[in-house]
Amino acid sequence: MAPESWAITTDAFEQAAHWFVRTAARGDGRWDSPALDLWTVRDLVGHTSRALLTVEACLGREAAIVDVDTPEDYFRRALAAIGDPGAVAQRGRDAGVALGPDPGDSVAEIATRVLATVRVASGDDLVTTPVGGMRLRDYLPTRIFELTVHTCDLAMALDEPLDVPAAAAVASVHLLGALAFRAGQAGPLLLAATGRTPLPTGFTVL
Repeated sequence: MAPESWAITTDAFEQAAHWFVRTAARGDGRWDSPALDLWTVRDLVGHTSRALLTVEACLGREAAIVDVDTPEDYFRRALAAIGDPGAVAQRGRDAGVALGPDPGDSVAEIATRVLATVRVASGDDLVTTPVGGMRLRDYLPTRIFELTVHTCDLAMALDEPLDVPAAAAVASVHLLGALAFRAGQAGPLLLAATGRTPLPTGFTVL
């Protein structure tokens, strides 16, 4: 990856992380309020914090080979291995509890720590992700996407504006387009995004 491309990716990651931290801080006093599906605000913040913590974890585990070449393939493998949705929901709750009495402060500390680690990493670093070995440059866009989408969820739950930072928005929409193409859904997405037709009921690219 060219240095300028890696700089764009890390900038998007930083923007997404900082937006999450700012939005999570708005949850003070509303941690038990409903958020997404069966999750409370605390649960959703806990789940979203895992998009940072998994980067920290994978940077500490060098991989021997590349098992997954693209961010799209990461999601394909991750969704295939997702298992019981109830277990996913419980992991979010457990992550929320792990943030302690002040989740806002906790995610700010996590973000500071993880961003400092990413700043000294290389996009060519070979890391062990939950679905196999990946180049960091290919894994990080999946974390940008998770941070950005779930911070949108959090903002909606807290009645905050959906002011997605520019670089995070571009990176997330880029991956969204690639996922739509992979799922055979690029046409409906393009038509809906340009105001031609509404999206079908239950539409998703995942």
